[in-house]
Amino acid sequence: MRPDGSAPESPLLARPGAVAAVGPDAGTAAHYGNPTKEQRALETGSALVDMSSRAVVTVTGPDRLSWLTTLSSQQLAALPAGESSELLLLDIAGRIEHAPAIVDDGATAWLITEASRGEALAQWLESMKFALRVEISDRTGDYAVLGSTNPLPGGASQAPAVRWTDPWPRLGDGAESYAAIDEADHPGKDWAWNLTLVERETLEDVVASVESHGWQLAGALAAEALRIAAWRPRLAYDVDAKAIPHELDLIRTAVHLSKGCYKGQETVARVHNLGHPPRRLVFLHLDGSEHTLPSVGSDVLAPKDSSDREALAQERAVGVVTSVARHHEAGPIALALVKRKVDPDAQLVVRDRELPNDPADDSAPEPTFYAAAQEVIVRPDAGKNVGRPQGDFLRGPRR
Repeated sequence: MRPDGSAPESPLLARPGAVAAVGPDAGTAAHYGNPTKEQRALETGSALVDMSSRAVVTVTGPDRLSWLTTLSSQQLAALPAGESSELLLLDIAGRIEHAPAIVDDGATAWLITEASRGEALAQWLESMKFALRVEISDRTGDYAVLGSTNPLPGGASQAPAVRWTDPWPRLGDGAESYAAIDEADHPGKDWAWNLTLVERETLEDVVASVESHGWQLAGALAAEALRIAAWRPRLAYDVDAKAIPHELDLIRTAVHLSKGCYKGQETVARVHNLGHPPRRLVFLHLDGSEHTLPSVGSDVLAPKDSSDREALAQERAVGVVTSVARHHEAGPIALALVKRKVDPDAQLVVRDRELPNDPADDSAPEPTFYAAAQEVIVRPDAGKNVGRPQGDFLRGPRR
């Protein structure tokens, strides 16, 4: 492992044509020379993605599942061996701190999370052990993660026993949809995503064996495009320091609304029963005429006049782009968090530049604007308003 605790750079980056990813997927390949071809192969189930930068944390001991239930938003006490789920660890105000995938093999609970969150997750869990019969280990240096839309071929050598299958977007027990559309129309209804754990030292051998079955490698760009098209939030991109589960429609797969107490539950219950989430996730179809993509973190605007570039440069943002990709069929697409009260029918604009601190500063580059048609993911009226208390309950009462 690297000095910062993250996984070592993948040996698959030595493949011909490999272009290194940046950001959360650094250490793996963004693509191997043909992102569009790779994305099509991944969608049809004949490609795998090197996600060996992801962190792997294990919890063992007889109390592991009941203990994780008491700490998290999810009911895991009776999680069957081999069944996949996901959980959220929240702060006292209900904001998301960790969002690992979880699968239990009957003896060990395997948690898979972002590269930058593994060490912090293991340390936090260790701090919460007290006298319970659990043991926590950061196994990122021992195990690598491979992503695929189909399970890896059964005849692949070194076939691993641990595989997590994404529950998204199927409603779990004690869950509720915050989406604006029927489940049958959800764009993620055909989303199938598997994370397979392999011993890190066998990574190249496993990939070579899978390739012998006619599969190919795809890069992180391919996986991101399919994820965004399925409206699937990701911790590394779509969760900021203020995010609560309701804003991202994570109540459907990561929260059990009837389980016992856990940190942050009061906010989860209040927003769900009495109020509305302050922001909502939207899907954006971006204008492709610029032949570029906006940066993650770009402003989302809801202007009255989208033709006045000078006014757009000074327009106050109503949201922020959280994920962006180029889909092989839909073209440039994105996810964004916008204020709840933004008109669902409004034509939006993405501004790809932060404004200078000094309005008179003309040395900064001109912003690039992208017309953006929104599709509502989290509906503006999600949650309930009966008896909603006055004030900002996310901050608590004034003292």
